[in-house]
Amino acid sequence: MTQTPSDLAGELRRRGIGDVDDSTLTRALYSSDASLYRVVPQVVVRPRHTDELAAVLEVSGETGAPVTMRGAGTSIAGNAVGTGIVVDTLKHLNQVVSIDAEARSAVVQPGVVHADLQRAAAPYGLRFGPDPSTHTRCTIGGMIGNNACGSRALAYGRTSDNVLGLDVVHGPGAVDVEARLGALVDQHLAHIRTTFGRFTRQVSGYSLEHLLPENGRSLDRFLVGSEGTLAIVRSATVRLVEDDPDRHLVVLGYPSMAEAADAVPALLAVAPGMTACEGLDSRIVDLVSGAPELPRGAGWLFVEVPAAETAAVVAASDALEHRLVEDPREAAALWRIREDGAGLAARSLSRPAYSGWEDAAVPPERLGAWLRDFDELLREHDLDGVPYGHFGDGCVHVRIDFPLTDPDGSRVFRDFLTACAHKLRGHGGSLSGEHGDGRARSELLSVMYDEQSLALFGAVKAICDPDNLLNPGNIVDPAPLDADLRAPRPRQPVNAGLKLVHDGGVLGNAVHRCTGVGKCVAPKTNGVMCPSYLATRDEKDSTRGRSRVLQEALDGELVGGLADPAVGEALDLCLACKGCASDCPTGVDMATYKAEALHQKHDVLGEKRPRSHYLLGRLPKWAALAAPMAPVANRMMRLGPVARLAKATAGIDQRRSIPAFAPRTLRRSVGTPDVVPDVWIWADSFSDHFFPGNGHAAIDYLASVGVTARVIADDACCGLTWVTTGQLDQARSIMERTVRTLTPYVDSGVPVVGLEPSCLATLRSDAAELTGANLGVLSFAELVERLDLPLPDLTGVEVVAQPHCHHTSILGWAADKRILEKAGAAVTQVAGCCGLAGNFGMEKGHYEVSVAVAETHLLPAVRANPDAVVLADGMSCRVQLDDLAQQPTMHLAELFASRAVSPSPRRR
Repeated sequence: MTQTPSDLAGELRRRGIGDVDDSTLTRALYSSDASLYRVVPQVVVRPRHTDELAAVLEVSGETGAPVTMRGAGTSIAGNAVGTGIVVDTLKHLNQVVSIDAEARSAVVQPGVVHADLQRAAAPYGLRFGPDPSTHTRCTIGGMIGNNACGSRALAYGRTSDNVLGLDVVHGPGAVDVEARLGALVDQHLAHIRTTFGRFTRQVSGYSLEHLLPENGRSLDRFLVGSEGTLAIVRSATVRLVEDDPDRHLVVLGYPSMAEAADAVPALLAVAPGMTACEGLDSRIVDLVSGAPELPRGAGWLFVEVPAAETAAVVAASDALEHRLVEDPREAAALWRIREDGAGLAARSLSRPAYSGWEDAAVPPERLGAWLRDFDELLREHDLDGVPYGHFGDGCVHVRIDFPLTDPDGSRVFRDFLTACAHKLRGHGGSLSGEHGDGRARSELLSVMYDEQSLALFGAVKAICDPDNLLNPGNIVDPAPLDADLRAPRPRQPVNAGLKLVHDGGVLGNAVHRCTGVGKCVAPKTNGVMCPSYLATRDEKDSTRGRSRVLQEALDGELVGGLADPAVGEALDLCLACKGCASDCPTGVDMATYKAEALHQKHDVLGEKRPRSHYLLGRLPKWAALAAPMAPVANRMMRLGPVARLAKATAGIDQRRSIPAFAPRTLRRSVGTPDVVPDVWIWADSFSDHFFPGNGHAAIDYLASVGVTARVIADDACCGLTWVTTGQLDQARSIMERTVRTLTPYVDSGVPVVGLEPSCLATLRSDAAELTGANLGVLSFAELVERLDLPLPDLTGVEVVAQPHCHHTSILGWAADKRILEKAGAAVTQVAGCCGLAGNFGMEKGHYEVSVAVAETHLLPAVRANPDAVVLADGMSCRVQLDDLAQQPTMHLAELFASRAVSPSPRRR
């Protein structure tokens, strides 16, 4: 029966389901997973209790609305999108119910994130065996849906090998499921024994081998990998295993990925204790700056074995070169590159690369031959791809540059996948090795399996889901593999205000950088991305969610352009931290996209700007006007009624303090340069008008080591606040003037240093987008390293360092950490963003989220180290710490000046 989204949502609420959403925003957020497919749901449900799952199925049975389980939305095959009710268990059903250390088992709800289960099991010396590359955010329910495996399945098996029991609900109308499935299998014993379970990564279709009598007729294990088409999981009991720390990484280099694959069988034969054997293409590693050194080769195997087996692995490898990685930090860095493979591979070719055929598996002894055939198929179809994956299991992941924006792009996609399926059959392979068939490969099951097997799949579906309401279009009665493809197809062209240099100046191309792999929705992170999601755990506040809404605004039918309220709501809590610019493997830069969207909304489409854009968004301008009367202005702001009125006028939250203006600006207090110095200091607006002490400290420290520094006397604002509020025309004008001002100083050969990291980052990133300029202004730490200056003695000094988010994501904080540790300091580097983020945390309506962001990393670190020096170079970070913790802070230059070495002869 026909139901509108509103009708369906109302019916779900009447059944006692509280978190039901049929808004345009949420339907846009959930219209895609990590695949190439776009299917707009009618409604999204986030159940708060497992009983609500049964209620969802009741409504589905009565209304005919299909049900799709989403997990973390990291499905690459299109298994987690559907037209009816999409169920998100990640939001509320995310608890580890219990751990039985003696039995080595855990009971979990379906929305438990894999990494959270690992953290819960770690105190017992245990872990959940399978570990997909998305382990920081994928859910156990999603792993059950796809029979996920990960890098260490060689040692720990697939998800199906680690499920002890499932509490499930089958489709409406299903009765006597276990008995009827048993009878079906008994009628086809010979066929099932010879067709299914031929090798470990045969995941495609239904794994009927688990229902054989000799395999214990395990209905629970059989349901693993059925992609939510046969049942909905309410809870799972999973096996835990001992976590073995005695694992050593050997990296083997080969001339090609195919030759790396050829070596796999010999390695498996000599290393029975092998936990992982992963393949990685050089084109992926080439995208990672500062990657650890690797052996010579164009393809590598990462082999993880017990120490006693390393020599045997090297002897049997036939590699060009090898390297035993003994530093755990270096090994972790290499594994992070492998984990980011899907995102990195998407940007490793001359045009964007996509999923679709990314999970084929063959018996390991066939892997080299399959890769050569696969490479030939790519050439025949004028395509390119970057292979990587679980070579020890014969499972190959790859991203391919399908020309999806071309008129015949979908035909190329269909022809290539079909040709691959036929060639794969000759190798005895499986369409899927762990991602499931989904919308990408279900149609091709007729190539892999014979008619009897397909009939068995249909019979199983009829028993477990007689009304075909559970994730229809997958495995049985599949949708065409080229239906509902989500590709950049802009219907609302935008002449970008920013150059968007990495995407041909096209905002539509830029927002489609997001492939949905979801690194931004990890509930815990050691990076910056995505601070508002960490605070709210709401999909709309993730980098992925915002990208999806922008995609819909530009090329979908659901969201009505960049002025649509859904866009405003999705972008509202973006702190413009630029964390995604460095942490997202596909290079999404949401701060830039937000600035562009605001520019389009207000300057192109003419929507009225909020007052805060004119006041906070032009703060350097008002600071310059206030400079002559700064002491008077500060006294006025200390008067309660005046301060309240000023905050109300500017759109500042009343709980916020207003930063005091410096009594004398940095440029005025040091006067006109009297000599040609060894170093020029750029007086950005924040250092000039609010924290001139940063500049004085830099001058004092440099003088103590014999270096003469002077402040550039000219006004040179970077335009940051105009950029973050989308006032791009004015920002460009300001930046062009600043570029003209600073260029002669930089070109003179005298180093120019910037002290406010957000302003310096703006010169390195936004200035390039707006003006094409690339000024070589240094950070303070970069200057110290470049000149190889003597360091103060910081022995015994505890430092809690909050790098400004722009410092981490754009400039990089490695130089700062190196000189602090070289000086003898004990450094605790705080992850994430402080939560103030310029005007964001000041604005009315953002205070609670700003505080919650500060509580994710910064404030706990400060409380845990009460005797430490708190280092915060950024004005935002210093204001936030003063406001929320009354915590004194120092700039790196202030710390160095306070411990400066004795003056030495002046250096030139």
